[in-house]
Amino acid sequence: MTVGEQRRAEAHAPPGVTVHRWTVASGAFTASAGALLVLLAFVPFAFTQNTTEKLTELFVLIILAVMWNALAGYAGLVSVGQQAFIGIGAYATIVFADHGINPLVGALFAALFAGLVSLPVSLLVFRLRGGQFAIGMWVVAEVFRLLVTNEDSLGGGTGKSLTGLNIYDPATRQAYVYWVALAFMAVLIFLCFVMLRSRLGSSLQAIRDDEEAAVSVGVRVTRAKRLVFLLAAVGCGAAGAVTILNTLRAQADSIFGIQWTAYMIFMVLLGGLGTFEGPVLGALVLFGIQQEWADQGSWYLVGLGTVAIVVTLLFPRGIWGAIVDRFELRLMPVGYRLRNLLPPGAGGPGV
Repeated sequence: MTVGEQRRAEAHAPPGVTVHRWTVASGAFTASAGALLVLLAFVPFAFTQNTTEKLTELFVLIILAVMWNALAGYAGLVSVGQQAFIGIGAYATIVFADHGINPLVGALFAALFAGLVSLPVSLLVFRLRGGQFAIGMWVVAEVFRLLVTNEDSLGGGTGKSLTGLNIYDPATRQAYVYWVALAFMAVLIFLCFVMLRSRLGSSLQAIRDDEEAAVSVGVRVTRAKRLVFLLAAVGCGAAGAVTILNTLRAQADSIFGIQWTAYMIFMVLLGGLGTFEGPVLGALVLFGIQQEWADQGSWYLVGLGTVAIVVTLLFPRGIWGAIVDRFELRLMPVGYRLRNLLPPGAGGPGV
């Protein structure tokens, strides 16, 4: 909704009812989140290299969760092939570095390049619907994996190292990578937030609920889906670029691996599909599980599956979805609510 649409909604609201978006809780949380981002920028000065490396991994998970939720939770585009853009972001960073571009700057170009690649890909996959779209994206990811695997200049199947960061000592390098990851996360979350609060966000949710009905009321379906697909590709490309900056080596089978989609689905379903805060919560939970049990081999995967099943059974809308249903708590509101100003029993709709 735009400001004008909000004013029209307020004008047509029943007596005693106001249309609002922000609450005291959401305003306080947003201010606190801004302060937290500032504090996070000083982490490399106060903590060890190992801490910044782990937090960088967390930022990547948050980016992936937010991007996949924008696709599936708000636009109804359930993709199991976003690892295509993760791999493109990683390998593009290496290619830019090989051509003399500082990898820290190349990471931004790699993310934008992933978005550029998504445009012709969308011309193909948008012809598909539902499960066909999901499998079609998986095929796209496999095609890119095979192309990289058969390209000797990219290391073929053995992978390729990123050497452009050798000019920095390890501690300095890790600090720079951390700041790049933090900046990517903050900017992408902000862009997603702005998008979902705009008319485009309303259009995406209409498409998700009923695409034919959305077309009938004038929603430009293909344009709306392409814009969110582009943003998600840039975000996944950024995640891939940060990953290669953090690990310094890419191997096609790993960076284009389906495990990335498994992580994205896990985080979003655990936190709450179609909620803005839920994917971030899911990323925090997955990160905690990884830190505690990632060295347990196959039992780690069994544990992830068990957690997913239990949470799905207990909270069908995810953990944050259950919190919203119970307490009507929205820390980062992307929609509007009605507030009843009349006393109980005085008539008028409830909140």
